Amino acid sequence: MEQLLFAGGTIVAGVFGCVAWFWGSNWVLDGLYPPRGVDAGRNILRANMIRPWLFIGPAVLFLSLYLVYPVVNSAWRSLLDADSRAFVGLDNYRWLMGDVKFRESIFNNMLWLLVVPAASTFFGLLAAQVTDRIRWGNAAKSFIFMPMAISFVGAGVIWKFIYDYRAEGQEQIGLLNAIWTSLGHPPETWLTLPFWNNFFLMAVLIWIQTGFAMVILSAALRGIPEETIEAAILDGANPWQLFFKIKVPQIWGTIAVVWTTITIVVLKVFDIVFVMTNGQWGTQVLANLMYDWMFRGAPDYGRGSAIAIVIMALVTPIMIWNIRNARREML
Repeated sequence: MEQLLFAGGTIVAGVFGCVAWFWGSNWVLDGLYPPRGVDAGRNILRANMIRPWLFIGPAVLFLSLYLVYPVVNSAWRSLLDADSRAFVGLDNYRWLMGDVKFRESIFNNMLWLLVVPAASTFFGLLAAQVTDRIRWGNAAKSFIFMPMAISFVGAGVIWKFIYDYRAEGQEQIGLLNAIWTSLGHPPETWLTLPFWNNFFLMAVLIWIQTGFAMVILSAALRGIPEETIEAAILDGANPWQLFFKIKVPQIWGTIAVVWTTITIVVLKVFDIVFVMTNGQWGTQVLANLMYDWMFRGAPDYGRGSAIAIVIMALVTPIMIWNIRNARREML
């Protein structure tokens, strides 16, 4: 109850704080530059130059505090030792290049990058096309999109039960082992199978992100002019040609945006791996490795920060390209 009251109070305080800031800053600005009198024209011009900065000022301040400062701080800490006391230069980055777990994390992240965005976009595009052509398509879309409402931790717990293992002879509560043993095979510890366990983890993120891809791509498909489709049908295009040669090329920009958005999510993937395997059995990824060095055992802030900078270096170019491409699509 206390937490609920605190959350409600925070929301109310935030709303009234914003109202007070915008009203108060406008009042002060109009007092400094009154919009009437001999210099009314000049005052209005000056006030209009300052007013936008008053509105975006709090956002810039908080973005700097919660985004820019952590980046600068992490970059500096990556050049320090474990306790962030002594300057060690690029030693932490040299350590990364020779660390076995870091190389494993890079390989696994690249594997995730190859599989998850491609599979999520493909299944999302397929779902968007199929659900737009059936009577109960909206209901189907709701079910496909539903995993997006589940946190990554919750999804990891759900799928951990699906992959659950019980010794041979015991009742299998894991869905996958229940099916596998019904076919006459012994139960498997799926999450400990080298290499393949990465794909079992990827299935969770694909399950979540397919709904996101479906919603965006469905909107793009509906935005294709009907005249184009009708002309293709009149020219004798079959459904496959209509889809791959008419529809897909016209929404290629949206497909690229969806692909890169999921790519950014993949590069930062942490929760699923943390909940299901904790990076064991060859499933380590960069974000989980960073967490291990930053918060487990004897924390090494230098190495943890170095891994964080590597993640940021991988994400930033894709994010910039994604923003530019999204803006191009809006024009």
